[in-house]
Amino acid sequence: MSECGGRAGGGSSGSSDDAEEERGGGGVPAGLGSLSAAPAGASSVDRLRRGLRGASLMARRRPELLCGAVALGCALLLALKFTCSRAKDVIIPAKPPVSFFSSRSPVLDLFQGQLDYAEHVRRDSEVVLLFFYAPWCGQSIAARAEIEQAASQLSDQVLFVAINCWWNQGKCRKQKHFFYFPVIYLYHRSFGPIEYKGPMSAVYIEKFVRRVMKPLLYIPSQSELLDFLSNYEPGVLGYFEFSGSPQPPGYLTFFTSALHSLKKDYLGTIRFGVITNKHLAKLVSLVHSGSVYLHRHFNTSLVFPREVINYTAENIYKWALENRETLLRWLWPHGGKSLLLNNELKKGPALFLFIPFNPLAESHPLIDEITEVALEYNNCHGDQVVERLLQHLQRVDAPVFKSLAPEPPAQLLDPPLITVSPCCNTVVLPQWHSISRTHNVCELCVNQTAVGISSVSVPQCSFLEMAAALDSFYLKEQAFYHVISDSMECSNFLSSYSPFSYYTACCKTINRGMTGLIDSEPDGFKFPNIAFSSLEKECEVDTPGSIPHIEENRHVFPEVDMNSTNFTGLSCRTNKTLNLYLLDSNLFWLYAERLGAPSTTRVKEFAAIVDVKEESHYILDPNQALMKFTLESFIQNFSILYSPLKRHLIGSDSAQFPSQHLITEVTTDTFWEVVLQKQDVLLLYYAQWCGFCPSLNHVFIQLARLLPADTITVARIDVSQNDLPWEFMVDRLPTVLFFPCNRKDLSVKYPEDLPITLPNLLRFILHHSDPASVPQNLANPSTKECLQSETVLQQGHISHLEREIWKLRAEISTLQRAQMQVEAQLSSARRDEHRLLRRQQTLEKQHSLLQLHSEQLQALYEQKTRELEEVAQKLQELADASENLLTENTWLKILVATMEQKLEGKDGGENLTPPEEVHSDYPEPSGAPWLLGSTPPPANISSPLAAERSNENRTD
Repeated sequence: MSECGGRAGGGSSGSSDDAEEERGGGGVPAGLGSLSAAPAGASSVDRLRRGLRGASLMARRRPELLCGAVALGCALLLALKFTCSRAKDVIIPAKPPVSFFSSRSPVLDLFQGQLDYAEHVRRDSEVVLLFFYAPWCGQSIAARAEIEQAASQLSDQVLFVAINCWWNQGKCRKQKHFFYFPVIYLYHRSFGPIEYKGPMSAVYIEKFVRRVMKPLLYIPSQSELLDFLSNYEPGVLGYFEFSGSPQPPGYLTFFTSALHSLKKDYLGTIRFGVITNKHLAKLVSLVHSGSVYLHRHFNTSLVFPREVINYTAENIYKWALENRETLLRWLWPHGGKSLLLNNELKKGPALFLFIPFNPLAESHPLIDEITEVALEYNNCHGDQVVERLLQHLQRVDAPVFKSLAPEPPAQLLDPPLITVSPCCNTVVLPQWHSISRTHNVCELCVNQTAVGISSVSVPQCSFLEMAAALDSFYLKEQAFYHVISDSMECSNFLSSYSPFSYYTACCKTINRGMTGLIDSEPDGFKFPNIAFSSLEKECEVDTPGSIPHIEENRHVFPEVDMNSTNFTGLSCRTNKTLNLYLLDSNLFWLYAERLGAPSTTRVKEFAAIVDVKEESHYILDPNQALMKFTLESFIQNFSILYSPLKRHLIGSDSAQFPSQHLITEVTTDTFWEVVLQKQDVLLLYYAQWCGFCPSLNHVFIQLARLLPADTITVARIDVSQNDLPWEFMVDRLPTVLFFPCNRKDLSVKYPEDLPITLPNLLRFILHHSDPASVPQNLANPSTKECLQSETVLQQGHISHLEREIWKLRAEISTLQRAQMQVEAQLSSARRDEHRLLRRQQTLEKQHSLLQLHSEQLQALYEQKTRELEEVAQKLQELADASENLLTENTWLKILVATMEQKLEGKDGGENLTPPEEVHSDYPEPSGAPWLLGSTPPPANISSPLAAERSNENRTD
C-alpha cells in the first residue's frame, strides 16, 4: 500500500515538473535529469542512452566540437582502410607440372614428384633405376633421350622410374635436397642407392646397369680365367662350392662386396669373379670354399686374411681397394672446373691415349694391344705369369697352366680361325745401310680372320686391301731391316685398319746385284721354293711413301732398338717413367684437339705424352695407326737420354692474318719462313694480356713505313697463342729482337733500359744491320760501273729518306696546328670552367641560406605546433569543466524547482497544519517512498514537513 502510494506521489510531482517546464521556468527535462542521476549499477543500455542524450546536448551546446570529432573519425577510418587494404602481390602462380617423358616411353614418369609411389614400386622390383630430374635443367633434357634408349634395351629386366624433384608440392622436393640435376640412383633388391656419376650416354648407363644386375662374373674354364687375369683392370676372385648348398657360406657377402665396389666407384674399375671349380681355384691359390683372391700383375697376389680381418662385404671391398694395382687408368673429366688432369700430371710424365670406346662391345682389340704394351713396359723382373698373360693376349698357344678338362674329340674342335687368302705381293726394301750391298725382299700377304664357324674367304685380292697392307707394312718395315739371312724369315703383324685382319711378311736378304733381276723381270722373280708376284704399276704410284717413320732416326741413335726384349721392363730403366691413361675419344676429343690432334680425322685415335716438369709435350704422328708397335716406338723414343722426339708446338692459323699489312704477323708455322729465311727481321714479342704492348703499335707502324720492305721486315708474334723452340723464347714482354740477314745466329736483343721510340729503333737497326767485312773476289775487282750503281743506290736511299723526312715535317706541322687548336679549345674550356665554378659557389651560398631559412621555419613550425597542442589541451579542459558546470547547474535547477514545489505545497497546506510545525532543517525520513518519475527530495527538507505531507495524502 505504501509502495503504490509512493509511486502515485512521484507521478504528481513529475506532472508538476512538466508544467513548470511548459511555463518556461528554465528547468531541465525530467528524462535527462533521471539519466544524470542514475545509479552506478545501471545497465549498458542505460549508459548508451545517456551517452546519446549527452551527445545531442553537446550538439546543441557546442556544435563545432561535434563536427571536429566526426571529421577526425572519418580520417581515422580512411587511414585504416588504406593501410589494411593493401594491393596483393602480383605473382603468377606456378604452372602445374606436365609429363617429362612421352606416354609411349618405357620410363615410368612421376612428374608430380610422387616419391612415396616410387618407393612402393621399388620394393616390388629386383633392379630399379631412379632418374631424378628438373624440367628446366638442360642436362636433364639432354639425358632424357639417353635414359629412354637404355630403358628400351633393359625395360624387360629393369624398372626405369623418372621423378620430378623440382615441383614444390611434390614429396620429392620436400624430402630430397639435390645440389645438381640429373641424379641417377640404382637399387638392387634391398641394396642401394648406388649413384651413377659417369657420362650421360646410353651405352655407359646401360653398361653400368648391367654391372649392377650382374656384379659377379662367372668363370667356368681356364680360357675365361686367363681373360679375367689378363685384363688391365684389377680383379678379385671368390671360390665357392655350390655342390653342398644352393648358397654356400660367404657367397652373399662376396656378392654384396661387389655391389659396394660399384657404390664407391661408379667406373667399376675392380672386377669381381666367381670360381666354382676347385681345380681352377687351385691355379690361383684358392683351396677352401669362401676364399677371396686379389690378382696383381707385378706384385705378389693376395688372399683375403679371414683370420685377421672380419669377413664382411665392406672389409672385402676396402681390402681390394687398398691393395689393388693400377695398370691403366680411365679418366672421365666431367666438363666443369676440375683438378683431375692437374693432379694426374703432377705425378710425372703421362701418356694420354684417346681411343673410341664402346662399353657394350664384347671385345676390345685395341685395348688388348695397349694392355700388352703396359704389361711389357712394367714387367721389370720378367715374371712368368705376366709372360703367360701376354701370350694369351697375343693368342699364342704356350700354356703355363695345366689343362683341367680332358681333350675334346676331334670332331668337336673349333675350325681354324685363320684362313690364308692368295693376296700376296713382292716388296723390295732399300739397303739397310749405306755401305751394304744387300736388299731385303719380302712377300707380303693379307690374311682374313674367320667369323664364327664359316670362314671369310677372299677369292681375289683387291687393290684397297693391298694398299692397307702396304700402309701397315711401311710402319713395320724397320723390323725387317736386319734380316740378313739366306733363309726366309716370316712374321705376322696386325692390321692398322681392322681388328679382323693381320698381315704376313716373309723376307729374305739378296745381293744388290740381284735386285736388277727383280726390276727387269716383268712377270716376277722366283726364289727357291718361294714364288713372288710383281706389284702392279698402279700400286707403285699410289703407295704412301710419304708416311713418316717413327724410327727414322734409328741409325743416328743406335741405342734405340726395336726388339721387344729391350722394351720389356723399360719403366724401371729410365727416370722418365710414364703413367698411362685412357680417354674415350667419342666423348673427350676436344682434349685431344687441344693437345695437337687434327680436328678433321676419320679415326679418332690419338696419343700424346705430356711432361709438366719439362713444360713440353709430344704427340704421335696422326698419320700413323695407333697400335702396339707404334706405341712401343713412341715410348722408347721418349725414354732415351737424347730423345729424337720433337716438342709439339701449338700455333695460330696463319690463314687468318692477311699478308698485305705493314707489320707481318708471325705464327708457329711461319716462324722459320719469315724470321730465319728472309732478310733482316725486327721481331716484336707481345701478348693479348700485355698492357704495354698496344702502346707500341703506332711506333712499329711508322717504322714499317720508313724502312724499305724489300730489305727489312717488321714483324710481331703473339707468344700467348704460338709456341716457339726454347732458344727463341723470351722472359719478358714486350721484347724486340733483331735477326740480321745471313747471320741469324747473331740475333740481338733491344736494350731493356732504352725507351722504345722511333729514333732509337732506327739507330738500333742501322747499327746492327751493317754487314761484316765481306772478302772481295780478286777475279772480279770493283769497276767504275759498280761504283756508279752503288752511288745511284745510295742516292736513291737518300732521296727516299728525304721524302720520308718531308712527310714527317708535314705531319709535324699538321700536328702543331692541331695542337694550337686544341690549346685554344682548352683555354676556352678553362674559362668556362672558372665561370661555372663561380656560379656553383653562388648557388652553394644561396643553397646554404635557403637551408638555414628552412631550418628556422621548421623550428617555428614545431614551436607553433606545440603551442597549438597546448591550446587544444586547455580547450579540452575547459570543455570538460563546462560539462561539469552544466551538470551542476542542472542539479541546482532541480533543487530550486523542488523547493518551489515544496513551498507551494506548504502554502496550500497552511489551513490544515499549523505553521510552527513546518521547519526546513529537519530532513525527511529515509524510509519515505518516491513517486515514479519524480526526483528525489532534497536533503534539507525537514522531517516534520514530510510527516505532514504523508498525513495530508493519507487524509485525501
